[in-house]
Amino acid sequence: MLRPIACALVMFALGGGAAAAQAASLVVTVARPDGKPVASAVIQLQGPPALNKPAPEAAVIDQVNQAFTPDLTIIPVGSIVTFPNSDKVSHQVYSFSPARRFQLPLYRGTPYAPIRFDAPGIVTLGCNIHDDMIAYVVVSDAARFGRTNADGGWKTDDLPAGEYRVRIWHPRMREAGGAIERVVMLDAQQAATLEVRLTRPLRPEPIGRKPQSWSDY
Repeated sequence: MLRPIACALVMFALGGGAAAAQAASLVVTVARPDGKPVASAVIQLQGPPALNKPAPEAAVIDQVNQAFTPDLTIIPVGSIVTFPNSDKVSHQVYSFSPARRFQLPLYRGTPYAPIRFDAPGIVTLGCNIHDDMIAYVVVSDAARFGRTNADGGWKTDDLPAGEYRVRIWHPRMREAGGAIERVVMLDAQQAATLEVRLTRPLRPEPIGRKPQSWSDY
C-alpha cells in the first residue's frame, strides 16, 4: 500500500490547456537539491476507478557481460519474468526482498520457468557468484507508471478528472522512508505539472560497480 511521505520540497503548478475532451495530462519532474534533474526515477500514478490498470505481462531480464539487462524493470502486479543467462559463465540469481523471494541455482541458458510477481513492491536482484551484479524490479499496482528521462521529466495523458497519488522512487534515493508521495487533483481538460525537488543528495554508488542506467557516469 502506498504511504504518504512528507520528505521533499514540492512545487505544484497548474495551467490551463486544451487536452483531449474530458481528459487531463500530468507532467512530473524530479530534481536534486541543487536543481539538477534526476533521470531514471520511477513514477507510479494511482488514480480514480475510471482509470484502468494495465494487465500483467511477460518480461525478460537477461544476464550479459556479467550484468542484468535491463537493470531496472517496471511491471504490473501478476506479471512473469524470465531470467535467461546469455553469458559464458554461470550465474545464481536471487532476491531476498519481501515483495518476492526466490533463488535460481547456478545455471547458464534458460533452465528455469518464469518467476511470477504477485505483490507490489521493490525487488532487488543479485547474483551469489558476482557481487557487483544488481538490478531492480518494480512491481506496480498503479494505473500508470514509467521513468523520468534525462531532463528529469515524465508525462502521461488521457487522464480522467479526479484525485491522483504520485509515488516517486529511485535506486539511489535516500529521502526519509525511501520514496516520495504526493496527491494531485485534476480537472477535465487540465494540464498539470508536479515539480519535486529532493531534500537530500542521491546516494553515491559503490566504487567499482559497473555503470547502471541510473548512474551519473
